[in-house]
Amino acid sequence: MTQDDLLARAQAWLAEDPDTETREELAKLIEAGDTDELAARFAGTLQFGTAGLRGEIGAGPMRMNRSVVIRAAAGLAAYLKAKGETGGLVVIGYDARYKSADFARDTAAVMIGAGLRAAVLPRPLPTPVLAYAIRHLGAVAGVEVTASHNPPRDNGYKVYLGDGSQIVPPADAEIAAEIDAVRSLADVPRPEAGWETLGDEVLEAYLARTDAVLTPGSPRTARTVYTAMHGVGKDVLTAAFGRAGFPPPALVAAQAEPDPAFPTVAFPNPEEPGAMDLAFEAARAVDPDLIIANDPDADRCAVAVPDASVEGGWRMLRGDEVGALLAAHLVHKGATGVFAESIVSSSLLGRIAEAAGVGYEETLTGFKWIARVEGLRYGYEEALGYCVDPEGVRDKDGITAALLVAELASVLKEQDRTLLDLLDDLAVAHGLHATDQLSVRVEDLSVIANAMAALRERPPVSLAGLTVVSAEDLTKGTETLPPTDGLRYHLEGDYKARVIVRPSGTEPKLKCYLEVVVPVADARGLAPARAKGAELLAAIKRDLSAAAGL
Repeated sequence: MTQDDLLARAQAWLAEDPDTETREELAKLIEAGDTDELAARFAGTLQFGTAGLRGEIGAGPMRMNRSVVIRAAAGLAAYLKAKGETGGLVVIGYDARYKSADFARDTAAVMIGAGLRAAVLPRPLPTPVLAYAIRHLGAVAGVEVTASHNPPRDNGYKVYLGDGSQIVPPADAEIAAEIDAVRSLADVPRPEAGWETLGDEVLEAYLARTDAVLTPGSPRTARTVYTAMHGVGKDVLTAAFGRAGFPPPALVAAQAEPDPAFPTVAFPNPEEPGAMDLAFEAARAVDPDLIIANDPDADRCAVAVPDASVEGGWRMLRGDEVGALLAAHLVHKGATGVFAESIVSSSLLGRIAEAAGVGYEETLTGFKWIARVEGLRYGYEEALGYCVDPEGVRDKDGITAALLVAELASVLKEQDRTLLDLLDDLAVAHGLHATDQLSVRVEDLSVIANAMAALRERPPVSLAGLTVVSAEDLTKGTETLPPTDGLRYHLEGDYKARVIVRPSGTEPKLKCYLEVVVPVADARGLAPARAKGAELLAAIKRDLSAAAGL
């Protein structure tokens, strides 16, 4: 693109931008002749895929803004009408990030202008409430405006269809084609009114449904510290805990209320270093049984437990550990159906399911795939996502997961046991499944492409002294999985291990998921098994980094 073409494109975008803030921002860039910044914003368009849209807020087609959202909504509306859903209801939810309410209103206006019906949730609420509302209201689609746990400058746009699940191919490509067909915002009717703003009835119905995950009469004694991580989870989670009869959670006050600046954390993700520091501080003051954290849109649930062996006395459980604990609890409660997880999650779930005689299935990464498993009873993903009531919410749900964790902690408390004790039991029964992640955040996306290319061209023959017995390029698909951009290695030697490498679908990260299985004969073997697992994981990380050129 020549400089003249770039300026012409920017001027054309400026002329139809409906947002005063982004219009002023773009006008200053044009006036300053900042061609580098303009080129970054007009190098293409933010791509709509199975994760919907996600990106930094700002002016231009490579940023999240009202112009991009209006086009996305118009594309979704055209897709729905092409599928015969004219007049159908689209329900819209949003979080408390910058511009989220504006994006929700624009989406509602576009739906009404296209001849569909639209209903907007009454205020910023957890994503699982939107996922529940779609099926509860009989909607043909749903939109959640959220960037989940991304940095403060980001926002996003997540699309669900009428089954309450997030979109998967080919719907994403078909919607993207309709978005590309929108030539001008002037072609998109956006009336000033006509949509419904819902009351609290849907939220009340969701909260009534949360009780269904608990066993009637089960212990409800676990005391918790809770952080909403500056997101929208506090009111809904505390209401759910109150209805269930748990003690009121002690709140991490500095992170309790929604704040799009996320002032106390570098990244508003419980998995990120430092994000849980204030929760640990609160726990040391009140001595609860566990810490529960939601991410900002409350679809994920993090759990920390007292552990005298670690500095500070509290330890975050890995997502795989919580996934196994919830599976064991559901088995104990007599759950039947299929237990499912994504390929990047621990194989321990398959061992638990096999021993319990329940179905088991592996899917591609993301709840858009897990939620579609036939006969699903429980699904989880290592990135702190758990679906414990698929009939109510066909997506990860950090509120109902928190209730189920609190119930399990209460049951164990009555037996003078803890979540760590149950993890020990699972390791003795099925082997210690030690997991870790090598996650590389990049500024330059070519680093990710180069690493994937290096691994494809020169696949490792061994990692940590374990032989790579199979190397799969998942872009070709497998007998049970559709194609995806990823690599999977199975390793054998004195121990078995598994490695999966893939670019993140929502952040500029290369993610490598590692698992080593160390046999454990009895409780006395747990400590040496954990030491061996940690040693092997560290060695795999080192060797994999070298092989990928990182």
